[in-house]
Amino acid sequence: MTVASHLQELRRKHEHLSTQVEKEQRSPAADALKIAELKKQKLKLKEEMGRLMQ
Repeated sequence: MTVASHLQELRRKHEHLSTQVEKEQRSPAADALKIAELKKQKLKLKEEMGRLMQ
């Protein structure tokens, strides 16, 4: 896997997590722990993307 394709996959996963966070936040029975975990996963992906782009 090339760095570019790996970055593309990480961006795709990050976008998917963003969508999940938005969906959870709009839910009447929003689970704060689940939202926090999703945001934590997004941050890890963003950090990894930052390391790869340096």
